[in-house]
Amino acid sequence: MANPLCPYFGNCGGCSSQHIDYETQLDNKRRQLAASIKVDADSIQVFSDMPFNYRNRMDFTFTPRGIGLRKKGDWKHIVDIDRCSISNDRLNRLITEIRQNFNGIDCFDIRKKIGTYRYAVIRTPSGAASISFVLNEDSNQTGGAIDKIKRYAKISSAENIIVTYVPKHTDISISEEFFVVKGADMLTENYLDKTFTYSVQGFFQNNTVMANKMHEYVRSLCQRHANKSSSLLDLYAGVGAFGINNAEFFKNLLIVESDKHCIAAARINIEKNGIKNAEIVELDAMQIRKLDIPANDLFVITDPPRSGMHPKTIEHLIKLRPKVIVYISCNVEQLGKDISKFRDYELKSSAMFDLFPQTPHVEAIAELVLK
Repeated sequence: MANPLCPYFGNCGGCSSQHIDYETQLDNKRRQLAASIKVDADSIQVFSDMPFNYRNRMDFTFTPRGIGLRKKGDWKHIVDIDRCSISNDRLNRLITEIRQNFNGIDCFDIRKKIGTYRYAVIRTPSGAASISFVLNEDSNQTGGAIDKIKRYAKISSAENIIVTYVPKHTDISISEEFFVVKGADMLTENYLDKTFTYSVQGFFQNNTVMANKMHEYVRSLCQRHANKSSSLLDLYAGVGAFGINNAEFFKNLLIVESDKHCIAAARINIEKNGIKNAEIVELDAMQIRKLDIPANDLFVITDPPRSGMHPKTIEHLIKLRPKVIVYISCNVEQLGKDISKFRDYELKSSAMFDLFPQTPHVEAIAELVLK
């Protein structure tokens, strides 16, 4: 057992494991992964780092006193907080700024569906920070809220300030409807020796240190198997980070992603990092049968969402018979289900990366090699 570091633990719904010793948390996650992919737990490589102060993104809900997080077991109630123990120092400083400048505002009532201020999405990567103020587009008070945000933007230590609109009947914190008050709507992060641009409205890993360790590990797998006649297929590629970080080991790189914002960022990242052998295709991975993918000497990196790879994606990969598949997963149960379908492959190695300490979530990587 451990003494929770956070004074809100047990009341706030964000963390669920602070009462468990960190080494025990890691062991529990390793055993869960082992049971899912059917290997001995001792064979799984475990990568970890800081158990606290690691997150570079948090989505907070506005309260009459400032901002907070949803109450454990009661999502309609908000726990007002002034510091988050799992967030990095800069993010916590921005929490303080927002609380000081947005006290007593017209916050959104999730039950009555009225009010103006809904969320503050704070992102603090290694580079410039951003705050997205998410407003109820159905409120008649958005004009005053925007004026207040503009005044705050002039004194804020965040380099980028965004206003985002969402409808009152939805419960989302990102939208196509947004505008920039200060700075830009794109952020940057460094992985290995390369720089990656991504949208403030898009997904990006919230633990920079551990994400770097994942990239180092995937790079080691690519170096082990690839040669200059190999082709790399990067599926569910996001902004292209895994593919771009390993393009040098392959004859060519094909990046496949369905989100248009990610595609736009991937194009920037290819150019910015001087990648000459890459092609980008905007396509849902379930439709990869439409692509002219070289079947000889093919290497695949796949990083699907929690739902895993689409059955049609798996079906076509089985037909392509790539020599190696590196499967990156944020859902170990789904990982086990998916890789069991690749019966002509050997699970050569597996690794666990604790990007989410104090929670039950973890990232895993499985190396599948054609028998």
